[in-house]
Amino acid sequence: MRILLSNDDGYFAPGLAALAEALGRFGEVVVVAPEQNRSGASNSLTLDRPLLLKKAANGFYFVNGTPTDCVHLAVTGMLDELPDIIVSGINLGANMGDDTIYSGTVAAATEGYLLGIPSIAVSLTSFAGEHFSTAGKVAAEIVAKYIEKPIAEPVLLNVNVPDIPYADLQGMEITRLGRRHKAEPVVKMKSPRNETVYWVGAAGAAADAGPGTDFHAVEHGRVSITPLQIDLTHNAQLNVIRDWMR
Repeated sequence: MRILLSNDDGYFAPGLAALAEALGRFGEVVVVAPEQNRSGASNSLTLDRPLLLKKAANGFYFVNGTPTDCVHLAVTGMLDELPDIIVSGINLGANMGDDTIYSGTVAAATEGYLLGIPSIAVSLTSFAGEHFSTAGKVAAEIVAKYIEKPIAEPVLLNVNVPDIPYADLQGMEITRLGRRHKAEPVVKMKSPRNETVYWVGAAGAAADAGPGTDFHAVEHGRVSITPLQIDLTHNAQLNVIRDWMR
């Protein structure tokens, strides 16, 4: 079993180390992650400069680019053989609902999916980061399930794990993405040089968070597993736009 790991928090992140430790028993694990924190990078590729691939003392490889760069470089240029599965994480903080559009963690997994490789994004749903081992065990269970029962087509799973002891989890639930209210306004401040600067505001609160959503599952102590797809076509509007263009 060949497993490629990446993330968006950087190659030094504790969640990545926990993931590598949890999945090491399944076979060969290669880590290719960003040189620095690239949270919110989404599916961006670096096209305006060359990328450098370096190896850290712990054996992890790191790239001066985005999470998508890392997976793309590893799969299309670095590895001699394709990985059997790609796992991205363990992210510090949830990636639920609209977060998936911006998430570098999900983007790394998405790149693997687009390259035809089963991929999983794993996030710990708080910024306290107290129970990475819980998320590591969950990731290992999902990978073990995939080894036992491979899925016949490429799959992209978004997994969110409550930041609680493993023994306190209330099971796993297959969910859909919820939705958030719009983000908080940008925060306007003055820099030490008296320049006006802006910080992007916090994500909005959950709006669509009823039963069946990722928000609801996590709120009730369950692991949320959401299968994702990349078809952005608004099929319900195809005829509407055809009629509008006449």
